[in-house]
Amino acid sequence: MKDAAMRPVVLDPLFAPVSVLDGIGPRLAKLTCNLLPVPDAMDEPRVLALAFHLPHSIIDRRQQPGIALAQEGAIVTLKVRVDRHQASPRGRSNVPYRVFAHDETGEIALVFFHAKAAWLEKALPVGETVLVSGRVEWFNGRPNMVHPDHIVTEENAADLPMVEPVYPLTAGVSGKVLRKAVMAALERVPDLPEWIDPHVATREGFASFHDSLERLHAPRDAADVDLQNPARRRLAYDELLAGQLALGLVRRKMKKSAGRVFKGTGTHAERIRAAFTYTLTEAQERSLGEIRIDQEKPERMLRLLQGDVGSGKTIVALLAMANVIEAGAQAAMMAPTEILARQHFASIRPLAEAAGLRIEILTGREKGKIRDELLNDLQSGAIDILVGTHALFQDSVQFRDLGLAVVDEQHRFGVHQRLLLSAKGQHSDMLVMTATPIPRTLVLTAYGDMDVSKLDSKPPGRQPVKTVTVPLGRLDEVVERVRNAIAAGQKVYWICPLVEESEEVNLTAAEDRFNDLKQVIPAPIGLVHGRMKGEEKDAVMRAFKDGETRLLVATTVIEVGVDVPDATIMVIEHAERFGLAQLHQLRGRVGRGSGHSTCLLLYKEPLGEVAHARLAIMRETEDGFRIAEEDLRLRGEGEILGTRQSGTANYRLASLADHADLLEIARDDARLVIETDPDLQSMRGEALRLLLYLFERDEAIRLLRAG
Repeated sequence: MKDAAMRPVVLDPLFAPVSVLDGIGPRLAKLTCNLLPVPDAMDEPRVLALAFHLPHSIIDRRQQPGIALAQEGAIVTLKVRVDRHQASPRGRSNVPYRVFAHDETGEIALVFFHAKAAWLEKALPVGETVLVSGRVEWFNGRPNMVHPDHIVTEENAADLPMVEPVYPLTAGVSGKVLRKAVMAALERVPDLPEWIDPHVATREGFASFHDSLERLHAPRDAADVDLQNPARRRLAYDELLAGQLALGLVRRKMKKSAGRVFKGTGTHAERIRAAFTYTLTEAQERSLGEIRIDQEKPERMLRLLQGDVGSGKTIVALLAMANVIEAGAQAAMMAPTEILARQHFASIRPLAEAAGLRIEILTGREKGKIRDELLNDLQSGAIDILVGTHALFQDSVQFRDLGLAVVDEQHRFGVHQRLLLSAKGQHSDMLVMTATPIPRTLVLTAYGDMDVSKLDSKPPGRQPVKTVTVPLGRLDEVVERVRNAIAAGQKVYWICPLVEESEEVNLTAAEDRFNDLKQVIPAPIGLVHGRMKGEEKDAVMRAFKDGETRLLVATTVIEVGVDVPDATIMVIEHAERFGLAQLHQLRGRVGRGSGHSTCLLLYKEPLGEVAHARLAIMRETEDGFRIAEEDLRLRGEGEILGTRQSGTANYRLASLADHADLLEIARDDARLVIETDPDLQSMRGEALRLLLYLFERDEAIRLLRAG
């Protein structure tokens, strides 16, 4: 539960449920849940969420061309004289009610479906002059306006909104109703003390928080809803500053809780290197050096190890673990899925054992007596390295002395879990690995509490992957090519499309393709999808790895980490439906051995602009860092980090692609605040506390109080 007891009273009106607002009853409050974020402990959104629900465009009703000059599909305002009403014939409610009117340029029909005649006669009296505003459509050379948005009498012309904001809507909530609710929410926004550094506010031309919010909800032209509008930039900066300050405070807390010095003898590391047989790349040695320096400092290590698919993160992590074990402590490695945890275990076990280290695995699958023995050995210190899934978070899992926690594919875990896992050790170090290259702006927002090491070169022997785009119309040729490749002894992945968010439909797509290919390819074929149990998935993957099957049809469950070095062809069906980062991850499953590899991207014509750009980038480059930057540009930050389903920052007001310059300023300012006023006790510090509550970064304030 968020720390409501400590929240400043001045913010209470904004943290109330939306149903406190006039006009929002239980039905409407429920509908707003589809539109606005709902906090954990509540069953409807807060007033604040409505205030932060910004318009994305405007309707300009200032155009008053006259009936005959109104463009097809344009929204216009017309001053007309009402001529006659033509009611729907009795018993035929599907025929609309029409009101005919004219101005000096021509005649128009105002069209109403399921209309109430008495209401229309009152709103549009024959012989009166009225203003109507709405979209004009031409049928057979005659103009119509179906359900005008506004009808006002000539004397009430001032009531007609000439520029109207357009908000994202949800079924059952009209623009008018939402606008009224937003206005009611804005009335509850108090005047708050300024938390932005005065120099920054002056240089950027920022008005106050209150004025900026009001301005965005009352746009006067299209520039007022632009992401680069000063009012929008002001609110984006507030959100980014809150995020950077919160991460900075978490980092300070974790660094302050003194770490330990781990200075190994190098004996285990030497044996691991000897068993590994490959020479480490310059990037691996550099990253290892950075990790060593951290390990030998008395502060806790919080480091992100970023490396593209196949850049050799695992060996770096193992050597970092060896250093900690040589100094007398234990290490843990945590992966997001069981299949990945088992793969890490299988790849590092021979190396660890060659160095005389005991390594074990703990997932939901280990039960009963085996599990109890394992937990006892862990607590006694007999186990050096424990590999596992989130099962490692459980209270029953106690280490004798956890010195280093390695977390793989971090973007599946939020800051909250980082704190949880490191709490298992007495101030243990933390190394986070991600195979998704992350643009610099995202590193700052999601990992601002961490130092970063980059593996930006491929280990020797990794082959380039040739990427080809093929329209789905040539599917038969692709199948023929796959058949020939399998006959020549190659192994092939065939990835089925993301149909919808529905696992059922994805599964059908995969099963259909599996059955089709079985008819035409005379070789054993495997099928793997998200509905299978862990053991079933592992068995299918093992059969593919061991060569019992030569073709693996899969949904995207194989995106992360599965290692089959002799697979040389990757077919991705409906590649236009996938994001860049995901295509890049999937392509990284091939090109891991010595053979030449190919990735075939099958797409459905015609391609949209974004899909076209995406596929072009895939053909041009294999550089994951460049791909990540392009992905951010094309799609926005939420998708890349998987933040739609994880605990990392997801911004409502800031756009990382558009406000990257503000992020840098916010980071520098947050650092300065933490150096000069670490407990937020100054006048500005008090205002910054309000900011942290406003953007629901209360964890940081709890850390302040905990000292």
